[in-house]
Amino acid sequence: MIGLEDFVADNYSKIGNQVLPPGASLGNGLTPEAARDLGLLPGIAVAVSLIDAHAGGLGVIGADVKGHGLVCEGQPVTSRLAVICGTSSCHMGISKDPIFVPGVWGPYFSAMVPGFWLNEGGQSVTGKLIDHMVEGHAAFPELQVKATARCQSVYAYLNSHLDLIKKAQPVGFLTVDLHVWPDFHGNRSPLADLTLKGMVTGLKLSQDLDDLAILYLATVQAIALGTRFIIEAMEAAGHSISTLFLCGGLSKNPLFVQMHADITGMPVVLSQEVESVLVGAAILGACASGDFASVQEAMAKMSKVGKVVFPRLQDKRYYDKKYQVFLKLVEHQKEYLAIMNDN
Repeated sequence: MIGLEDFVADNYSKIGNQVLPPGASLGNGLTPEAARDLGLLPGIAVAVSLIDAHAGGLGVIGADVKGHGLVCEGQPVTSRLAVICGTSSCHMGISKDPIFVPGVWGPYFSAMVPGFWLNEGGQSVTGKLIDHMVEGHAAFPELQVKATARCQSVYAYLNSHLDLIKKAQPVGFLTVDLHVWPDFHGNRSPLADLTLKGMVTGLKLSQDLDDLAILYLATVQAIALGTRFIIEAMEAAGHSISTLFLCGGLSKNPLFVQMHADITGMPVVLSQEVESVLVGAAILGACASGDFASVQEAMAKMSKVGKVVFPRLQDKRYYDKKYQVFLKLVEHQKEYLAIMNDN
């Protein structure tokens, strides 16, 4: 239909017509030439691979959660959502039958966990957005000096500064009159609108370290609210999600993790092994080598729960109101666009 008939000619000879699931063993293992280049032995099993985010999802989503008080312990693996969050974020949900979610990629059969359909939501430039907001603020040089003096990263310093200024209230309440729409680089899911822009409402004339910390907090919350938006779209289409499994660079930030728990109302599971993409790759290799009979068995044995972060359910009403404002922001943005485009 789009002029690529040559790809399907001669029974797909140009792109190949043999499809194997992740973790399947390829050929006769490592060829002598490749083994020489890598300093390994010929014949070592070579697994069908995955892209980085899918390997991260595979590395966390099948962990044995017994004894952690999680509702997903008694539920199928399809009740779990893997969120791989770094420079950008990917939201991986699987299902036994294909589910079509508007604005969310897929369903793709056996694209991550063999035998399951994958839906993949996403947020463009999440980690990069946090950097952009923090580094572009007038108080950033002061932040750098103070964080360096304490031998901390700027984000560890900001997290502790937020704890200082929150006084008696929960830290999340500091943004009661500051709201961010995070699509500075367009929306990937669930709106699939690359024309959307970022929005901030509630700015003041002051530009001190307190203002920077609160803007950073509002940005982190906006990303978590975007995750809630994606989850609601997936659930409206037929997914049933109860637990988040986070990995990637941003999952190392305790504020980011807690805000995802509080705003979605779901517990967040963090892996014992921080580099979950590598765990996913190891799972594939362990299947190809025959150490495990299936990817599901390998996931349950090789993925370990490191920490569980539960939502502060007493703050639910506050975050429900933040979410209402969040949805209003994009509504207003579209109204402004309509006004400016009106002839």
